[in-house]
Amino acid sequence: MDLTTLLFPLLILVLFVPIFLSGRKQKRQMAEMQNLQSSLHPGDVVMTTSGLRGTVVDASYEETIDLEIAEGVVTTWIRAAIREKVAVPGEEIPEPTPEVVDGEVTTTDAIDRADETAVDPKPASAPSLQKGDSTNGTARG
Repeated sequence: MDLTTLLFPLLILVLFVPIFLSGRKQKRQMAEMQNLQSSLHPGDVVMTTSGLRGTVVDASYEETIDLEIAEGVVTTWIRAAIREKVAVPGEEIPEPTPEVVDGEVTTTDAIDRADETAVDPKPASAPSLQKGDSTNGTARG
């Protein structure tokens, strides 16, 4: 067999394998996104593709979903605009995990772990926003 006759099919194979694999990855991501968008329920906190965060109020329509973006402000969005569910801090409190130290069983609470990583409770001083002041500290002229 001639080397050029083997080179052409090998070149075709090398070019189309990555295209085939990326197409499979895109299909899987698309299926996951559609599953997420169809599984939304009232009370879920979501992020839209434009970066808006809201709470699902009504998910009974097939194509649209109602989001509360502020207290008393409800907007209607197309389901395809929902990008992800947002984990709400404090929603799930982890169970204390038992630890064995020198044969004794102790528990570590989430509160104890939070104390170790606590941030300084004093807030940073806010910049003055008087007339003539700017937010970056330079004087307006």
